[in-house]
Amino acid sequence: MFSAVTTGGSTHRRSYGQWVRIFLTGFVLWLVSLVVTLLTGNANLVPTLILLGSFLVPVTFVAWSFERWRDTHVTAELIVKAFVIGGLLGVLAAALLETYLLKPSALLFLGVGLIEEAAKLGALVFVTRHLTRRHGRDGFVLGAAVGFGFAAFESAGYAFNALLTVKGLSLTALVETELLRSLLAPFGHGLWTAVLGGVLFREARAGRFRFNRAVLLMFVWVSLLHALWDSTHSIALALTIVITGTSWQYRLLSMGYLPTPTSEQVHVFTVLSIGLLAVVAAMGVATLLVSWRRTRPEKVHATVLHKEETV
Repeated sequence: MFSAVTTGGSTHRRSYGQWVRIFLTGFVLWLVSLVVTLLTGNANLVPTLILLGSFLVPVTFVAWSFERWRDTHVTAELIVKAFVIGGLLGVLAAALLETYLLKPSALLFLGVGLIEEAAKLGALVFVTRHLTRRHGRDGFVLGAAVGFGFAAFESAGYAFNALLTVKGLSLTALVETELLRSLLAPFGHGLWTAVLGGVLFREARAGRFRFNRAVLLMFVWVSLLHALWDSTHSIALALTIVITGTSWQYRLLSMGYLPTPTSEQVHVFTVLSIGLLAVVAAMGVATLLVSWRRTRPEKVHATVLHKEETV
Protein backbone atom coordinates (compact mmCIF):
# COMPACT_ATOMS: atom_id res chain seq x y z
CA MET A 1 0.00 0.00 0.00
CA PHE A 2 3.02 2.27 0.24
CA SER A 3 4.95 3.78 -2.65
CA ALA A 4 8.40 5.31 -2.15
CA VAL A 5 9.44 8.28 -4.27
CA THR A 6 13.06 9.44 -4.22
CA THR A 7 13.74 13.09 -5.13
CA GLY A 8 17.20 14.62 -4.73
CA GLY A 9 18.27 12.02 -2.19
CA SER A 10 15.07 12.28 -0.17
CA THR A 11 12.56 9.55 0.37
CA HIS A 12 8.90 10.46 0.27
CA ARG A 13 6.65 7.61 1.28
CA ARG A 14 2.95 7.87 0.60
CA SER A 15 -0.04 5.60 0.94
CA TYR A 16 -1.97 4.97 -2.27
CA GLY A 17 -5.31 3.46 -1.48
CA GLN A 18 -7.35 5.70 0.79
CA TRP A 19 -9.32 7.00 -2.20
CA VAL A 20 -10.36 3.43 -3.04
CA ARG A 21 -11.64 2.92 0.50
CA ILE A 22 -13.46 6.24 0.37
CA PHE A 23 -15.23 5.28 -2.85
CA LEU A 24 -16.16 1.73 -1.82
CA THR A 25 -17.37 2.77 1.62
CA GLY A 26 -19.37 5.67 0.24
CA PHE A 27 -20.89 3.58 -2.54
CA VAL A 28 -22.00 0.88 -0.09
CA LEU A 29 -23.52 3.53 2.19
CA TRP A 30 -25.32 5.08 -0.81
CA LEU A 31 -26.74 1.68 -1.82
CA VAL A 32 -27.86 0.97 1.75
CA SER A 33 -29.49 4.42 1.95
CA LEU A 34 -31.29 3.78 -1.35
CA VAL A 35 -32.58 0.36 -0.27
CA VAL A 36 -33.73 1.59 3.14
CA THR A 37 -35.46 4.58 1.54
CA LEU A 38 -37.28 2.32 -0.92
CA LEU A 39 -38.29 -0.14 1.81
CA THR A 40 -39.51 2.44 4.32
CA GLY A 41 -40.69 5.25 2.05
CA ASN A 42 -39.17 7.63 4.60
CA ALA A 43 -38.71 11.01 2.89
CA ASN A 44 -36.35 12.10 5.70
CA LEU A 45 -33.68 9.86 4.12
CA VAL A 46 -33.80 11.63 0.75
CA PRO A 47 -31.30 14.39 1.73
CA THR A 48 -28.85 11.66 2.80
CA LEU A 49 -29.28 9.96 -0.57
CA ILE A 50 -28.74 13.24 -2.41
CA LEU A 51 -25.63 14.21 -0.47
CA LEU A 52 -23.98 10.79 -0.68
CA GLY A 53 -24.67 10.44 -4.39
CA SER A 54 -23.58 13.98 -5.25
CA PHE A 55 -20.38 14.10 -3.19
CA LEU A 56 -19.06 10.53 -3.54
CA VAL A 57 -17.24 10.77 -6.88
CA PRO A 58 -15.97 14.36 -6.41
CA VAL A 59 -14.57 13.53 -2.95
CA THR A 60 -12.99 10.33 -4.30
CA PHE A 61 -11.19 12.15 -7.10
CA VAL A 62 -9.97 14.89 -4.78
CA ALA A 63 -8.60 12.24 -2.41
CA TRP A 64 -6.91 10.50 -5.36
CA SER A 65 -5.26 13.68 -6.62
CA PHE A 66 -4.20 14.63 -3.08
CA GLU A 67 -2.51 11.27 -2.49
CA ARG A 68 -0.88 11.02 -5.89
CA TRP A 69 0.08 14.49 -7.10
CA ARG A 70 0.43 16.93 -4.21
CA ASP A 71 3.70 18.38 -2.99
CA THR A 72 4.56 18.12 0.69
CA HIS A 73 3.34 21.59 1.71
CA VAL A 74 -0.24 21.12 0.46
CA THR A 75 -2.14 20.00 3.54
CA ALA A 76 -5.36 18.05 3.90
CA GLU A 77 -6.84 21.09 5.67
CA LEU A 78 -6.20 23.27 2.63
CA ILE A 79 -7.68 20.66 0.29
CA VAL A 80 -10.87 20.46 2.38
CA LYS A 81 -11.05 24.26 2.48
CA ALA A 82 -10.68 24.44 -1.30
CA PHE A 83 -13.33 21.76 -1.82
CA VAL A 84 -15.96 23.10 0.60
CA ILE A 85 -15.41 26.85 0.72
CA GLY A 86 -14.04 27.22 -2.81
CA GLY A 87 -16.71 25.00 -4.34
CA LEU A 88 -19.54 26.73 -2.46
CA LEU A 89 -18.29 30.23 -3.24
CA GLY A 90 -17.98 29.26 -6.90
CA VAL A 91 -21.56 27.97 -7.04
CA LEU A 92 -22.98 31.05 -5.31
CA ALA A 93 -21.02 33.51 -7.45
CA ALA A 94 -21.96 31.70 -10.67
CA ALA A 95 -25.64 31.62 -9.69
CA LEU A 96 -25.70 35.38 -9.07
CA LEU A 97 -23.82 36.29 -12.23
CA GLU A 98 -25.84 33.97 -14.47
CA THR A 99 -29.11 35.29 -13.08
CA TYR A 100 -28.32 38.95 -13.76
CA LEU A 101 -26.04 38.76 -16.80
CA LEU A 102 -27.33 35.96 -19.03
CA LYS A 103 -30.26 36.13 -21.42
CA PRO A 104 -31.56 33.36 -23.73
CA SER A 105 -29.45 33.52 -26.89
CA ALA A 106 -27.27 31.49 -29.22
CA LEU A 107 -24.28 32.35 -27.01
CA LEU A 108 -25.93 31.27 -23.75
CA PHE A 109 -23.67 28.27 -23.16
CA LEU A 110 -20.55 30.31 -23.88
CA GLY A 111 -21.70 32.82 -21.27
CA VAL A 112 -22.26 29.99 -18.79
CA GLY A 113 -18.78 28.63 -19.46
CA LEU A 114 -17.09 32.01 -19.01
CA ILE A 115 -19.01 32.85 -15.84
CA GLU A 116 -18.61 29.50 -14.10
CA GLU A 117 -14.92 29.16 -14.92
CA ALA A 118 -14.33 32.73 -13.72
CA ALA A 119 -16.26 32.01 -10.52
CA LYS A 120 -14.19 28.90 -9.79
CA LEU A 121 -10.96 30.72 -10.60
CA GLY A 122 -11.90 33.53 -8.23
CA ALA A 123 -12.75 31.00 -5.51
CA LEU A 124 -9.38 29.27 -6.01
CA VAL A 125 -7.53 32.58 -5.69
CA PHE A 126 -9.48 33.41 -2.53
CA VAL A 127 -8.85 30.14 -0.67
CA THR A 128 -5.14 30.09 -1.58
CA ARG A 129 -4.42 33.80 -1.10
CA HIS A 130 -2.26 33.22 2.01
CA LEU A 131 0.01 30.60 0.44
CA THR A 132 3.62 31.78 0.33
CA ARG A 133 4.71 28.98 -2.05
CA ARG A 134 2.75 28.49 -5.23
CA HIS A 135 3.98 25.67 -7.40
CA GLY A 136 2.31 24.61 -10.62
CA ARG A 137 1.53 21.06 -9.63
CA ASP A 138 -0.08 22.25 -6.41
CA GLY A 139 -2.37 24.34 -8.60
CA PHE A 140 -3.64 21.24 -10.38
CA VAL A 141 -4.58 19.58 -7.08
CA LEU A 142 -6.12 22.68 -5.50
CA GLY A 143 -7.90 23.59 -8.72
CA ALA A 144 -9.35 20.08 -8.89
CA ALA A 145 -10.54 20.43 -5.28
CA VAL A 146 -12.39 23.67 -6.06
CA GLY A 147 -13.81 22.27 -9.30
CA PHE A 148 -15.01 19.03 -7.77
CA GLY A 149 -16.49 20.95 -4.83
CA PHE A 150 -18.40 23.07 -7.33
CA ALA A 151 -19.55 19.90 -9.13
CA ALA A 152 -20.71 18.27 -5.89
CA PHE A 153 -22.86 21.21 -4.78
CA GLU A 154 -24.22 21.64 -8.31
CA SER A 155 -25.07 17.92 -8.61
CA ALA A 156 -26.95 18.05 -5.31
CA GLY A 157 -29.13 20.78 -6.81
CA TYR A 158 -29.75 18.81 -10.00
CA ALA A 159 -30.62 15.71 -7.99
CA PHE A 160 -33.10 17.67 -5.86
CA ASN A 161 -34.77 19.14 -8.95
CA ALA A 162 -34.99 15.69 -10.55
CA LEU A 163 -36.68 14.39 -7.41
CA LEU A 164 -39.54 16.87 -7.74
CA THR A 165 -42.02 15.95 -10.48
CA VAL A 166 -45.64 16.80 -11.22
CA LYS A 167 -46.54 13.29 -9.99
CA GLY A 168 -44.73 13.68 -6.68
CA LEU A 169 -41.28 12.59 -5.53
CA SER A 170 -39.42 10.40 -8.03
CA LEU A 171 -36.54 8.36 -6.59
CA THR A 172 -35.98 6.86 -10.03
CA ALA A 173 -35.26 10.25 -11.56
CA LEU A 174 -33.04 11.18 -8.61
CA VAL A 175 -30.96 7.99 -8.89
CA GLU A 176 -30.64 8.30 -12.68
CA THR A 177 -29.47 11.91 -12.35
CA GLU A 178 -26.90 11.05 -9.68
CA LEU A 179 -25.52 8.08 -11.61
CA LEU A 180 -25.22 10.05 -14.85
CA ARG A 181 -23.56 13.05 -13.23
CA SER A 182 -21.23 10.79 -11.25
CA LEU A 183 -20.06 9.09 -14.44
CA LEU A 184 -19.44 12.44 -16.13
CA ALA A 185 -17.98 14.24 -13.09
CA PRO A 186 -14.29 13.34 -13.72
CA PHE A 187 -14.40 15.06 -17.12
CA GLY A 188 -16.15 18.29 -16.14
CA HIS A 189 -15.66 20.98 -13.52
CA GLY A 190 -12.83 19.26 -11.64
CA LEU A 191 -10.81 18.69 -14.81
CA TRP A 192 -11.25 22.21 -16.19
CA THR A 193 -10.40 23.98 -12.94
CA ALA A 194 -7.44 21.66 -12.33
CA VAL A 195 -5.93 22.71 -15.67
CA LEU A 196 -6.59 26.39 -15.06
CA GLY A 197 -5.28 26.18 -11.49
CA GLY A 198 -2.10 24.47 -12.66
CA VAL A 199 -1.35 27.21 -15.19
CA LEU A 200 -2.24 29.94 -12.68
CA PHE A 201 0.17 28.54 -10.08
CA ARG A 202 2.87 27.82 -12.67
CA GLU A 203 2.84 31.45 -13.81
CA ALA A 204 2.94 32.86 -10.26
CA ARG A 205 6.10 34.75 -9.33
CA ALA A 206 7.40 35.75 -5.89
CA GLY A 207 4.25 34.45 -4.21
CA ARG A 208 1.94 36.54 -6.40
CA PHE A 209 -0.55 35.43 -9.03
CA ARG A 210 -0.07 36.81 -12.53
CA PHE A 211 -2.98 36.93 -14.94
CA ASN A 212 -0.76 36.97 -17.97
CA ARG A 213 -1.32 35.72 -21.51
CA ALA A 214 -0.84 32.04 -20.62
CA VAL A 215 -3.45 32.21 -17.85
CA LEU A 216 -5.95 34.18 -19.94
CA LEU A 217 -5.59 31.85 -22.94
CA MET A 218 -6.14 28.79 -20.74
CA PHE A 219 -9.15 30.48 -19.13
CA VAL A 220 -10.69 31.06 -22.57
CA TRP A 221 -9.88 27.50 -23.65
CA VAL A 222 -11.44 25.77 -20.62
CA SER A 223 -14.46 28.08 -20.93
CA LEU A 224 -14.86 26.93 -24.55
CA LEU A 225 -14.58 23.29 -23.46
CA HIS A 226 -17.23 24.00 -20.82
CA ALA A 227 -19.50 25.61 -23.42
CA LEU A 228 -19.03 22.70 -25.83
CA TRP A 229 -19.80 20.23 -23.05
CA ASP A 230 -23.05 22.00 -22.22
CA SER A 231 -23.92 22.32 -25.94
CA THR A 232 -23.57 18.63 -26.83
CA HIS A 233 -27.29 17.98 -26.36
CA SER A 234 -28.30 20.81 -28.71
CA ILE A 235 -25.60 19.97 -31.25
CA ALA A 236 -26.59 16.28 -31.26
CA LEU A 237 -30.25 17.24 -31.74
CA ALA A 238 -29.44 19.52 -34.68
CA LEU A 239 -27.20 16.90 -36.30
CA THR A 240 -29.88 14.25 -35.88
CA ILE A 241 -32.43 16.40 -37.70
CA VAL A 242 -29.94 17.22 -40.46
CA ILE A 243 -28.91 13.57 -40.95
CA THR A 244 -32.24 11.77 -40.53
CA GLY A 245 -34.93 14.47 -40.80
CA THR A 246 -37.90 13.97 -43.11
CA SER A 247 -39.87 16.50 -45.13
CA TRP A 248 -42.84 16.43 -42.76
CA GLN A 249 -40.59 17.03 -39.77
CA TYR A 250 -38.99 20.02 -41.49
CA ARG A 251 -42.48 21.31 -42.28
CA LEU A 252 -43.54 21.03 -38.64
CA LEU A 253 -40.37 22.76 -37.48
CA SER A 254 -40.99 25.64 -39.89
CA MET A 255 -44.45 26.02 -38.35
CA GLY A 256 -42.98 26.15 -34.83
CA TYR A 257 -43.91 22.62 -33.77
CA LEU A 258 -41.52 19.99 -32.41
CA PRO A 259 -42.04 16.72 -34.36
CA THR A 260 -42.10 13.37 -32.60
CA PRO A 261 -38.78 11.60 -33.26
CA THR A 262 -38.67 8.15 -34.81
CA SER A 263 -37.00 5.22 -33.03
CA GLU A 264 -34.08 5.52 -35.46
CA GLN A 265 -33.66 9.20 -34.59
CA VAL A 266 -33.65 8.41 -30.87
CA HIS A 267 -30.78 5.96 -31.41
CA VAL A 268 -28.87 8.41 -33.63
CA PHE A 269 -29.33 11.19 -31.08
CA THR A 270 -28.08 8.97 -28.25
CA VAL A 271 -24.98 7.91 -30.18
CA LEU A 272 -24.20 11.49 -31.20
CA SER A 273 -24.69 12.80 -27.65
CA ILE A 274 -22.35 10.21 -26.14
CA GLY A 275 -19.85 10.64 -28.96
CA LEU A 276 -19.71 14.42 -28.60
CA LEU A 277 -19.28 14.16 -24.83
CA ALA A 278 -16.44 11.68 -25.38
CA VAL A 279 -14.73 14.06 -27.82
CA VAL A 280 -14.94 17.02 -25.43
CA ALA A 281 -13.78 14.83 -22.53
CA ALA A 282 -10.78 13.64 -24.58
CA MET A 283 -9.90 17.25 -25.40
CA GLY A 284 -10.01 18.12 -21.70
CA VAL A 285 -7.87 15.16 -20.66
CA ALA A 286 -5.34 15.93 -23.41
CA THR A 287 -5.14 19.53 -22.19
CA LEU A 288 -4.52 18.32 -18.64
CA LEU A 289 -1.75 15.95 -19.72
CA VAL A 290 0.01 18.55 -21.84
CA SER A 291 -0.21 21.20 -19.11
CA TRP A 292 0.98 18.73 -16.46
CA ARG A 293 4.04 17.74 -18.49
CA ARG A 294 4.95 21.38 -19.06
CA THR A 295 4.94 22.00 -15.32
CA ARG A 296 8.16 20.84 -13.70
CA PRO A 297 8.00 19.11 -10.32
CA GLU A 298 9.27 21.13 -7.39
CA LYS A 299 12.76 20.28 -6.22
CA VAL A 300 12.81 19.06 -2.65
CA HIS A 301 16.11 19.51 -0.83
CA ALA A 302 15.10 18.50 2.65
CA THR A 303 14.51 14.88 3.58
CA VAL A 304 10.85 14.26 4.23
CA LEU A 305 9.50 10.97 5.48
CA HIS A 306 5.77 10.38 5.42
CA LYS A 307 4.18 7.16 6.52
CA GLU A 308 0.41 7.26 6.56
CA GLU A 309 -1.25 4.42 8.42
CA THR A 310 -4.01 2.70 6.49
CA VAL A 311 -7.25 2.28 8.30
